[in-house]
Amino acid sequence: MRFRFSNILLSVLAGGVLLGVSLAHAADATQGVSDTEIVIGNITDLSGVTAVQGVNNSDAIRMVFDEVNAKGGINGRKIKFIAEDSQYQVPRAVQAMNKLLNNDHVFLTIGNGGTPMNDANMPVQFAKNVPNMFPLTAARSMYEPYNKLKFAQFASYYDQMRAAVKYFAEKRGRKNFCVMYQDSDFGKDVLAGVVAQTQAMGMKVVATTAHRPTDTDFNANVNKLKDAGCDVIMMGTIVRDTNIIIQTVRKLGWNVDLVGQFASYDTAVASLAGGATEGFFCMTPALYAYPDDPRPEVQAFAKKYKELYGRDPNFHGEVGNTAAKLVVLGLQRAGKDLTTENFIKGMESIHGYKDIFGSELSFGPDQHHGSTKSFLTVVKDGRWVPVEQEALGY
Repeated sequence: MRFRFSNILLSVLAGGVLLGVSLAHAADATQGVSDTEIVIGNITDLSGVTAVQGVNNSDAIRMVFDEVNAKGGINGRKIKFIAEDSQYQVPRAVQAMNKLLNNDHVFLTIGNGGTPMNDANMPVQFAKNVPNMFPLTAARSMYEPYNKLKFAQFASYYDQMRAAVKYFAEKRGRKNFCVMYQDSDFGKDVLAGVVAQTQAMGMKVVATTAHRPTDTDFNANVNKLKDAGCDVIMMGTIVRDTNIIIQTVRKLGWNVDLVGQFASYDTAVASLAGGATEGFFCMTPALYAYPDDPRPEVQAFAKKYKELYGRDPNFHGEVGNTAAKLVVLGLQRAGKDLTTENFIKGMESIHGYKDIFGSELSFGPDQHHGSTKSFLTVVKDGRWVPVEQEALGY
C-alpha cells in the first residue's frame, strides 16, 4: 500500500513538473511565430467608403510579402498575411481584431486603416503584446503617448494642418480660416491642428461644420461657411466626401481655397471627372510618384503592381510598399530568435531609411515616429503637383 502511494505521489509530482515546464514554454512562446511561419494581420477598408485607399495599401503590402516568400522567407520563415475588411466601421474592425488575435494569433498587424478603428483596437492588441505597425492614418494617437508597440509612418494630421495654416496666412494672406471635418477621431485631429495654429498666430477659426463619414449632402454645410465669410477651408475629409464638397463649392461659384491632408491626397481626388478638383490644395507627408516617374525602381514597382492587380498604384499603395519593406527589414534584423522584443530592437535600429519614392524614415529606442515632414501640393491638369519643393513647418 505504501509502495503504491509512493508511486502515485511520484506520478503526480512528475506530472506537475511536466505541466509547469509546458506552461513555462507556452508563456515564453511568441504569438504568431513558428519555425516555418510568421503570421501578420491587416484590418482595413476593402469595401466601404475608403476602400480606394485600403485596397491599394493592403495589396501593396501583400505584394512585398509574396516577393519575400518567393525568395525563401525571412530567416527560414514564410509570412502568412491575413487581411480583414472593416468597411471603415469600428464594430467590424473590433470583430476583425478579435479574430486576428485569438483565432489567427498574429505576431503583428500592419496598415490597419482608420483613426477610430485603430484607437478602438490598440488597447486589446497591446494587451496581447502585438505591435501595431504603420497604420493607414496620420493621427497623433498612432505614436502618442509613446508605447513600445506603436510604430507610425507619417507626419500627423495635426502637424500637417498647423504647417498649412501658417503657409496660407503668411504666403497667401488668408485670415478667415474655417474647418469642415468628419465627426470622428480623425476629423477632430485635423480640427485641433487648425485651432492650435490660428491661436498661435493671434487668429481664430471663423466657423466649422462636422459630418458623418457616410454623408453625401453638404449644401447646408457649405452655405454656412460661405455666409461666415471664410477665405480658406481646411478639410478633415477623406476621398468621397472631399470630392462631393469640392463639387458643391464649385457649383456655388465660390472662389475659396480648399486644403486637405494625407487622407484626401489620392489620385481619385486629383483626377475627378470634369476637372472639378483643379486647384485643390493638399498637405501630404510624402509626395506621390506617378507610374511614369523616370526612376527605374518606381517604374518597376508600378509595372508589377498593375500586372498583379490590374490598376496603377495610388499614393496609399506606395506607402504600403514602404511600410511592408520596413517591417521586413525589422524582421530580418531581429534574427532567427524572433520575439516581439527582438523585432522592436530590429525596427529601432533602422536609421535614415530611404524608400524608392524619395521619403526618408528613421527610428530609435525613444523614436517610433518615422517622419515629421509635410509637403503642400495642388491639383493641376488632373495630377498632384508640389507647390513648394521643401517640406513646410510651423
